[in-house]
Amino acid sequence: MNLPRLSIEFSDASEPLRKRAPSHDENGRPLSDFMMLIPGLRDRPRHIIDTTLQDMHVALTHYKDVVVFAEFNLKLNLLWVSIRPIHGIRFEIAGAIQQKVPDAKLVSHI
Repeated sequence: MNLPRLSIEFSDASEPLRKRAPSHDENGRPLSDFMMLIPGLRDRPRHIIDTTLQDMHVALTHYKDVVVFAEFNLKLNLLWVSIRPIHGIRFEIAGAIQQKVPDAKLVSHI
């Protein structure tokens, strides 16, 4: 299976996330995941939403060798990120996102 180095989708998808998000990398090794909540983003003006999405995208692209998949669900104000399992990297990436989007909260990691 060939996985993209970085696949970031910010639109609503009809297929469940468990079917879209990869669980293993191209070598069959399991990936790790984390979620971040951006409270109230969907209720903000469109230009604020667009800027926030762009800021998250910029933060994630700095980790393009680690981030395999990322998706933001505006309805839920939730960012899902699948990464290669490197010790401590999820907190580093979450911190980079929080520097760009201070309202972002790390809510779960696997």
